[in-house]
Amino acid sequence: MSRKWLALFLVLILMVSVFAGCAPAEEPEETEEPMEETEEPAEEALRVTMITDTGGLGDESFNDSAYAGLVNAKEEFGVEVSVLESQTADDYGPNLSAAAEDGADLIVSVGFLMQSATAEAAAQFPDQKFAIIDEVVDAPNAAGLTFKEHEGSFLTGVIAGLMTETDKVGFVGGMQFALIEKFQYGFEAGVKAVNPDAEIIINYTGAFDNPQLGKENALAQNQAGADVIYHASGACGIGVIEAAGEQGFWAIGVDMDQSALDPEHVLCSMIKRVDNATYLATKAVVDGTFDGSNLVFGLAEEGVGYSDDAGNVPAEIAEMAENYRAAIIDGVFEVPYDKETFDAFEIPEI
Repeated sequence: MSRKWLALFLVLILMVSVFAGCAPAEEPEETEEPMEETEEPAEEALRVTMITDTGGLGDESFNDSAYAGLVNAKEEFGVEVSVLESQTADDYGPNLSAAAEDGADLIVSVGFLMQSATAEAAAQFPDQKFAIIDEVVDAPNAAGLTFKEHEGSFLTGVIAGLMTETDKVGFVGGMQFALIEKFQYGFEAGVKAVNPDAEIIINYTGAFDNPQLGKENALAQNQAGADVIYHASGACGIGVIEAAGEQGFWAIGVDMDQSALDPEHVLCSMIKRVDNATYLATKAVVDGTFDGSNLVFGLAEEGVGYSDDAGNVPAEIAEMAENYRAAIIDGVFEVPYDKETFDAFEIPEI
């Protein structure tokens, strides 16, 4: 090869090397590492524990009404609801302690018989929120949810006094305490307001969880001539209504509408909105406004009244009951709630 071609060949090699060196180097492919997903922990649901009295769930009355309010709160606010049933009064304290130690956000004591046990638990667990139905506990962490049962009972007394054909009506109470006497004297006052000559037969079963005792007392009253019998006796009232069905007299239910138990023989029911009370107590905890305040529910607050889901109360009698309801709300007269106020009661002109 001549020197000329050799020089040309070397120049070409040099040019190729230069261009090769100027070419951009390939960058390695970047591999994206998966980002860790940071999920915020789900907010834990508030927990409400209900402690029943000895009547327990299934009483078709007091305890079932309290539970219904908590079910409403569960559906609306997403709270968790649990129930501890008390077989005897000795279970009240241990059930309250168990619920508190389990970390419930609210503990609901169902019934005035739990007052002492709730007071002790409120003192033992000062950071725990309690609510008790039908009583008041002197503690900043316990709300009392009470009712003017005598006002609602007065309306059922008006209805009974106008419906009776024998001028004899009956009242079957559970345990004879001041609370149950509010039902009795309110009912008696309502009967006397519209039928002053009517005889009112009074009996107490001494229990809230024995339907047979309720039935026996109702049958005895019916045999004595009572054709309308009102009960405020918890599960004993199931027996009162059974007796009404067997003997063909009118029974008046309590706490919640009990006409479903016997639509042909439950005249009406005195409604006590325990469900509203437990719902509102739970709502206060959810809203962060719970402060242990005591709440009272009467006719004006729609906490008591009467219902007639079966449609057994004649229109003219329902109108009379409505007139008395309005008069009570307007303060025209006060409904008696014990023997002293009943003895002093003067029949109002409506």
